[in-house]
Amino acid sequence: MLGIIDYNAGNIQSVLFAMERLGVEATLTKDADTIRKADKVIFPGVGEASTTMHYLRELGLDTLIPTLTQPTLGICLGMQLMCAYSEENDTECLGIFPQQVKRFLPKNKEKVPHIGWNTIGKLDGFLSENLQEESHVYFVHSYYVEMSEYTVATTNYVQPFSAAMQKDNFYATQFHPEKSGSVGEQILRNFLST
Repeated sequence: MLGIIDYNAGNIQSVLFAMERLGVEATLTKDADTIRKADKVIFPGVGEASTTMHYLRELGLDTLIPTLTQPTLGICLGMQLMCAYSEENDTECLGIFPQQVKRFLPKNKEKVPHIGWNTIGKLDGFLSENLQEESHVYFVHSYYVEMSEYTVATTNYVQPFSAAMQKDNFYATQFHPEKSGSVGEQILRNFLST
């Protein structure tokens, strides 16, 4: 069973539709036992870090998510919340990745948020299966995670940053695979086959 964590994120329907297109039955849930028993978990996200962390704490999911042992995929805000800290409203996050989430500071009139299609490169791990370097994926974000030993794909907007990360059973994408056409579908297939 694929569990999708339900915490009022803005892109949950898009993720459910993407799973439907792939022929995968998913359960949308905020129940800790259901999440713990899922074969795989998706932690989606569109929203603001501190409000979302408050909601996760109210549900007890802030302590559950870091202890998951099955493959778990964070998307966009889900990836940022998997980090230790976000500059967005000075927020302590889940600490799965020991990274900080920083706000884009434009250098040459770049627009923030970063919205639209961009390429991903230096693919490694689950992202290297059946994907081409410089494939296009869809981004919507104002904050980014610096590159580190956990980076498995990079993008350059304002500066190079982590487009995707992986640590143990935790996978994360800053972009939205559910909105990234055939490339995104392949990324979701790669995750589902882990």
